[in-house]
Amino acid sequence: MRELSVGEVAKRAGVAVSALHFYERKGLIQSLRTAGNQRRYASDVLRRVAVIRVAQRVGIPLEAVRQGLASLPEGRTPGREDWAALSARWRQDLDERIAHLTNLRDRLGDCIGCGCLSLSACALTNPGDSLASEGGGPRRWAAA
Repeated sequence: MRELSVGEVAKRAGVAVSALHFYERKGLIQSLRTAGNQRRYASDVLRRVAVIRVAQRVGIPLEAVRQGLASLPEGRTPGREDWAALSARWRQDLDERIAHLTNLRDRLGDCIGCGCLSLSACALTNPGDSLASEGGGPRRWAAA
């Protein structure tokens, strides 16, 4: 197994050295240490970094990425089957977030953004006019 320096991994993966350090602190990747305390990575880390970058690009939380990568065998380059399993896990979460954002987008036209938040028509921040019982004026904007 060929070991790569942090600079080699950064260059080949197209990420900053600081990103690799960050991924390591978050438990997404692992390194070995030389006698001189320099980081060395197994070559499978390149594919793992690629998975991390794609997952980040589509909005997968890093904790979900960490859990997914932890389910893969250590020391083996993740393959097509591994990606299929990871992406299947993340697909439902993405579908739910897409549905939520679509719903917000579709309701945004009803929001006048005035800050009173007691309008019964404001389905975004005051569904069912639930804040009316607290009186008029901005109820949630003041706390933000």
